[in-house]
Amino acid sequence: MDGIDVALVWTDGRNFVEPGESFAVSYDASLREAIRTALGGMGPVAEVERRLTEAHISAVHSLLDKAGLRPEEITVIGFHGHTILHRPEERRTWQIGDSGLLAQATGIDVIGDMRMADVAAGGQGAPLVPLYHAALAASLGKPVAVLNIGGVANVTWLGEGPDDILAFDTGPGGALLDEWAEKNLGEPYDESGRLAAAGTLDEAVLAQLMQNPYFDRAPPKSLDRIDFDGGPVGHLSAEDGAATLVAFTCHAAAQATRHFPSPVRRWIVTGGGRHNPVIMSGLAARIGLPVDPVERLGWDGDALEAQAFAYLAVRSLRGLALTLPGTTGVAEPLTGGRLYPKNRTWNNAPANPL
Repeated sequence: MDGIDVALVWTDGRNFVEPGESFAVSYDASLREAIRTALGGMGPVAEVERRLTEAHISAVHSLLDKAGLRPEEITVIGFHGHTILHRPEERRTWQIGDSGLLAQATGIDVIGDMRMADVAAGGQGAPLVPLYHAALAASLGKPVAVLNIGGVANVTWLGEGPDDILAFDTGPGGALLDEWAEKNLGEPYDESGRLAAAGTLDEAVLAQLMQNPYFDRAPPKSLDRIDFDGGPVGHLSAEDGAATLVAFTCHAAAQATRHFPSPVRRWIVTGGGRHNPVIMSGLAARIGLPVDPVERLGWDGDALEAQAFAYLAVRSLRGLALTLPGTTGVAEPLTGGRLYPKNRTWNNAPANPL
């Protein structure tokens, strides 16, 4: 719940990808807290959705200004919104964000509701970025793993063949650690891992955290941000709690290797977690392989997820698959997303989860 990443991409929705300008804008404390109150579909969802959408409208205008582009020069916006509920086993997923209002206010067509079709068809609805990982990694030696550490962490295993893709959520990313930092430091995250670096891992608490039955489930599988509870670290010091939560993220990711069809040569890490050196060193120690930030490949880890949704929006316009059996467990490759034309008047209430 840090803020909004926006990025420009020139792409055919297949193998051609040329990233452009990008930047991030942080949510103010008030909006961050408002989004937190909406998690689980609780609280004043309509008001939170309006504020969230207005923040995205402002971010799009800022990006166009930065790039020196007019709205008519952009084909489509890929808008994910913010997930407040994700229960694919119940065929329910809920991302707030008013795609119609975004289209009207920016003068650009929008593809939204990107998870809906997959969940309705019995898929996990997540992760959605693996096909973009595959496009970027086309020339890399395989097999390779791309780990995205956001609030939840997910991994994409890419094999030798173009269709050899497996993806799933590995476990917690930075969400529990961010909440711990806010509680103990009054900061939105543990900058540079300083709090965790000063602490000591509590092995007994880590073992308790790893007892979650999720880890034994075969992929594809996905998580909600609120599926894991940081309660077991509650009695620890601020430093030891942070160190233990970092170990939880790293150990969960390392355990994911047992589900890979074959061993990988290297791990590439994107998402905010790659900025935490304690997470990166912990991953390398537990995995025992090279673990590199995506910047080593010339990718922009801060913009990659925003780029991915732009890429997926183009795929949606062309009727191409957004999800595969190996990425979400859907029965067959499936397109998705809903087009919100810029020239239509929209008056949306918050979209109910499926």
